[in-house]
Amino acid sequence: MNRDEEYRKFMKRKNLVSFSVMVKETDIAVQADKNLFDMARESVFTYRGYIEAFIQNNPGFLTSLVPWNTKSPAPLIIDEMIKAGNLAGVGPMAAVAGAIAEFVGKDLLAHSEEVVVENGGDIFMKLNDPVTIGIYAGKSPLSMKLGVRLIPGNRPLSICTSSGTVGHSLSFGKSDAVCIVSHSCALADAAATAIGNLIRSKGDVKTAVQEAGKMDGITGAVAIIDDIIGLWGDLDIIPLTEAYSHGKKG
Repeated sequence: MNRDEEYRKFMKRKNLVSFSVMVKETDIAVQADKNLFDMARESVFTYRGYIEAFIQNNPGFLTSLVPWNTKSPAPLIIDEMIKAGNLAGVGPMAAVAGAIAEFVGKDLLAHSEEVVVENGGDIFMKLNDPVTIGIYAGKSPLSMKLGVRLIPGNRPLSICTSSGTVGHSLSFGKSDAVCIVSHSCALADAAATAIGNLIRSKGDVKTAVQEAGKMDGITGAVAIIDDIIGLWGDLDIIPLTEAYSHGKKG
């Protein structure tokens, strides 16, 4: 079972309707009060269109590995990706999956009280009840053994994951998983990449999660490499067996 399948299995909420939307490389899993497939698909097309058009006019935006600076007017999703990349010290495309999840999710919130949008392991959510997110960390012995317990509250909340050993996303580190919690999904995505890049060995974990704490807008960080885990922030980490036994599957 791959990372996305693990997340989607663990994120299912009994009171919500689940559906998936695929548009080119974008493959999102959505949960809402009702089936909003058509609206979600249209939203994905819209935001992908903004990003594709901007890249066509600014080819360097696609490949930049450093913060992007532009004075030209741009769609809001582009502005958010640039802002997230600048805060995290990485290129704007490091925030693309989280940004799409967030913008699609916010569109759906106009028609659903609760929403979850997962895009390649990057999760935007607005839920009324606490949720447990399992941490998929590839071949690490800790993979899907621990979960982050989140209480979204009145504001949407996001948790994004980057890995140097799992998936196709570009990473210069060797972490099995870096999870970042933020109210901004774009920022959480960019920060997960940035912190993941810092982890080349077990000895880097402590410093890396401390660096996450220096970024404005980040509320929590988890880093895993092999059998080592590092934590920063106000996080509730619980065994996944405990989440199941108490009927708290997210």
